[in-house]
Amino acid sequence: MLIAADKFKGSLTAVQVAERVTAGLRRAVPTAEVEALPVADGGDGTVDAAVAAGFERREVRVAGPLGDEVTAAFALRGDTAVVEMAEASGLQRLPAGVLAPLTASTHGSGELLRAALDAGARTIVFGVGGSATTDGGAGMLTALGARLLDADGGPVAPGGGGLADLATADLSGLDPRLAEVDLVLASDVDNPLTGPKGAPAVYGPQKGASPDDVATLDAALAHYAKVLEAVLGPRAAEHASAPGAGAAGGIGYGALLLGARFRAGIEVMLDVLGFAPAVERADLVITGEGSLDEQTLHGKAPAGVAAAARAAGKEVVAVCGRLALAPEALGRAGIRRAYPLTDEEPDVAVCIADAGPILERVAERIGRDFLV
Repeated sequence: MLIAADKFKGSLTAVQVAERVTAGLRRAVPTAEVEALPVADGGDGTVDAAVAAGFERREVRVAGPLGDEVTAAFALRGDTAVVEMAEASGLQRLPAGVLAPLTASTHGSGELLRAALDAGARTIVFGVGGSATTDGGAGMLTALGARLLDADGGPVAPGGGGLADLATADLSGLDPRLAEVDLVLASDVDNPLTGPKGAPAVYGPQKGASPDDVATLDAALAHYAKVLEAVLGPRAAEHASAPGAGAAGGIGYGALLLGARFRAGIEVMLDVLGFAPAVERADLVITGEGSLDEQTLHGKAPAGVAAAARAAGKEVVAVCGRLALAPEALGRAGIRRAYPLTDEEPDVAVCIADAGPILERVAERIGRDFLV
């Protein structure tokens, strides 16, 4: 049996989900053969999933989204690195109760990429999601050697808001090692940079942006792309409208400018984590995440796991905190049955607070249903 589940956000990490499900299965069948492969789709938890799969955890001091220094991690195995932008520039790096939609910067994410290069990485999986930022990857680019200047020749202020003052860009100082690596942009969203489906409009409010802030950020990012088009030519405009450009506050756009290729985050991570050989050893796959809902069907980890398992001819069930999908939708996604915590405990607040023990009871039921 293979457990390939994502985190239950706010309750359990993907590693903890695997531990609790394993414990529950072995309550039902003490001799059950269980393999755990915690997964992630490129968002927060991606480095932890890589470390659980055997990558080495590397820590480095970088700038947080507001410029204060934080300790962030990336994962390394051989010459492959997994870098998670949320480690440096994620919402969890903001002080409690503080949101900074106009000024939060991705500078620390660029420093993380540079650290991976320093460690000898030739392939970098760049997982993006959970960002505090909407700066189009501008901070990341400056950390890697770009110069983004205002009309007076000074650097523009950090954050998406500062890009309104951008007059010219000089990318000639970008780290030359970037041209020699395979940079993979791993994301579960395919939004463009700007417009009604762009980063500010769709994700800005989650980062504290008011309607006026959204308009300011959208205009600033459009201006940023226009200035870069003057420097780089048509490809800058093409990247701005490309799928994934709007990921993580537009850091996807910055990554595409660096030559990244965009892939669905869960597909990349399954390759990196070694899912294919693991699923061949399994007769049943257990996946899941905190909420199984419509978003799950659009590139989230459980849908990716189920698709890959189904392609391998394996049966899939899911665990979750709450279930908002009909059985027909689950079936189309390749999931035979879902087991929500709310079946054991109807009070959602209790499910969140006591997710671990409740998940063990749910897993025990799966063990009785499928192993006994």
